[in-house]
Amino acid sequence: MSSTGVVITGFGAVSPLGLTADEMWDGLCSSKCGIKKIEAFDPIGFSCQLAGQISPDFKVRNFIPKTHRKAVKMMSRDIELAIAAANEAITSSGLITKGIDPEKVNVDSRRMAINIGAGLISCDLVELAPAVAASVTDGKFDIRKWGKDGLGLVTPLWLLKYLPNMLACHIGIIHDIQGPSNTITCAEAAGHLAIAEATSVINRGWADIALAGGAEAKVNPIVMIRQCLLKRATSQSNDEPDSACRPFDVAATGSVFGEAAGIVVLENAEYAARRGAKIYAEIAGCGQSNNINPAYEHLEPDGKGIQIAIEKAMSQANISAEDLDLIIPHGTAIAADDSAEATAIEAALGKAAEKIPVFPTKSMLSNTGAAAGALDIVAAICAMKDGKIPAAKNCDKKAKYCNLNILQKPIEKNIRYVLCCSYTYGGQTAAIVLKNPNT
Repeated sequence: MSSTGVVITGFGAVSPLGLTADEMWDGLCSSKCGIKKIEAFDPIGFSCQLAGQISPDFKVRNFIPKTHRKAVKMMSRDIELAIAAANEAITSSGLITKGIDPEKVNVDSRRMAINIGAGLISCDLVELAPAVAASVTDGKFDIRKWGKDGLGLVTPLWLLKYLPNMLACHIGIIHDIQGPSNTITCAEAAGHLAIAEATSVINRGWADIALAGGAEAKVNPIVMIRQCLLKRATSQSNDEPDSACRPFDVAATGSVFGEAAGIVVLENAEYAARRGAKIYAEIAGCGQSNNINPAYEHLEPDGKGIQIAIEKAMSQANISAEDLDLIIPHGTAIAADDSAEATAIEAALGKAAEKIPVFPTKSMLSNTGAAAGALDIVAAICAMKDGKIPAAKNCDKKAKYCNLNILQKPIEKNIRYVLCCSYTYGGQTAAIVLKNPNT
């Protein structure tokens, strides 16, 4: 058993590749791309007109008990996606909460925790447009008029849709989770950090079970324009979405952003064993760090923060680099940041980094912010379960800075340990090592 004594017994995902974890994994294995022309709004005038979007078949009402459906009107897209992924994760674990079947509950709600990673939840512009329009004097925004006339046009409960803690709040209400609740708002590292924090909650004895992961909906004009202005988003592939996002490739021109949610069920190992739960993975080690680059648009070139996080996770897992069978990096397809990450991985793992199979996912899933790390954890679980590592997509020729073993063809392999890592532009980094329970 892992040193932390925390295992994963369920997982769920809603992604640009499908509405379930299995659909996402099937898409990754077949090199399917979930990136396409933006449909959620008219992207005319945007330098990047691509995004990783959820299927229009998605309806959050399908994942909510009838008794809670009135709350849908107070849910942002981020909340909706998190609810769906949590529902799948709980169902796959064999746990029965009040939200699954109130007549057959088999958990002690007081001993169940929730830790969700959330991002910047941008509002729907149509909700504020009338208020802003009423606050204009001579063509300019008038703060006095906003207070007098504008605010009255904003629904009093408007803010409740956009508070980051509302993802965990709604899931907790639906499933009657009464244990510790926390929200991690560290951008792209939030999913990994939420899982690490939930692991700590269980290790501290505060809960036997925890839901953890992340969700974010970046297919929003406010989010997209910021990424375009900061030149993080690719502007050269609007007519070729399938090949737009190219992590670690010599032709990488920038990232593509999207929406998704990934949630896992964590349990105390002994608790899971007593109830006869199927164990998909063990949390072998977690690490995190913070290292800010003054040029905040990019990582520090040596990737020192990522290196530290990886070293901490490996130390906690008590393994060497040679024990790793798979690395799922952050890999955004922003050349400067991919270079920093590759440098960090090599610094942390030494020569072994050139041999360990590396599988970047964002070429197919896009950069889904707070959901990204959680989706990678789900992919790692599936890889261990099936003994399979898919081929990387859109890395036809590695960039000169990259000495990592990025797979050009899928391979079958007994995967013992997987390293997943992530970073933010604020300097926060995270790494998690998963162990195959059958090792």
